[in-house]
Amino acid sequence: MNELYLQALKKWSDDVKKTIQMEDLPEETINTWGNWDEKIQASLENGVEQEQLIKLHQQGEELRRHLSDSSKELIRADYANHVLPPLPYAYDALEPYISEEIMRLHHLVHHQAYVNGLNKAEEEIYYRNHEPDMLRHWLREQAFNGSGHLLHSIFWKNMTPYSSKVPSKQIEQWINRDFGSFAHFKESFTNVAKSVQGPGWAALLYDPVNHRLVIESIEKHQQNHLVSMIPLLVLDMWEHAYYLQYKTEKADYVEAWWNIVDWEDVNNRLLRAMNIRD
Repeated sequence: MNELYLQALKKWSDDVKKTIQMEDLPEETINTWGNWDEKIQASLENGVEQEQLIKLHQQGEELRRHLSDSSKELIRADYANHVLPPLPYAYDALEPYISEEIMRLHHLVHHQAYVNGLNKAEEEIYYRNHEPDMLRHWLREQAFNGSGHLLHSIFWKNMTPYSSKVPSKQIEQWINRDFGSFAHFKESFTNVAKSVQGPGWAALLYDPVNHRLVIESIEKHQQNHLVSMIPLLVLDMWEHAYYLQYKTEKADYVEAWWNIVDWEDVNNRLLRAMNIRD
């Protein structure tokens, strides 16, 4: 019976070894496991008394807790540490199309709020234990704030004060293939943007399953979104993105925005997305 139990402990120890090899765990954890594994191997070869077997079992439980704590610390390094990305240009660089006042408020206040919300949601999901109802709340917060953070991070880079005004390279070819012409695409995208009611986005996305471009509106940040799609070009249609300058003239904001689209950035996103095919 003791031998069978030792064999089971040894199998678990071998599984732990695989985990240690895959993760960058602290040296203390590696040494703790190594010493325990050597004791199991020696017991299998030389036999073990009941008292020693109990001790090995207790050490195994201690190691399990140690590994769990170490894994949580590794997770902590990957979650709840999002930061506000800097703009790739000055706050007044997109004038007269988007004012400096809007850019400062949009970036420093609104985008920062999504970053803070995402970090809080991830902290609650990955480092706390919640009942299902409360967990659902934090999962919704993660989806809302995480999508807001992602889309805004793309939005800033989708714009430039040195816009070519029209697409070129592969993105031009794909737009012509999937929409007939840039003029038709621009009209369709504009109509989608103007159709957004309340908070939301207009987006050009890459479909990695069907290998084509699609246009869609995204309600708030995370709803009405085709799951597999990869954003290439996004336009923020929340009022905070334009109201201080354009008031209720949403169509004027959309028309002005076409003058600052960074088609080089959109093209690079397409090239990267094409390498993530289903």
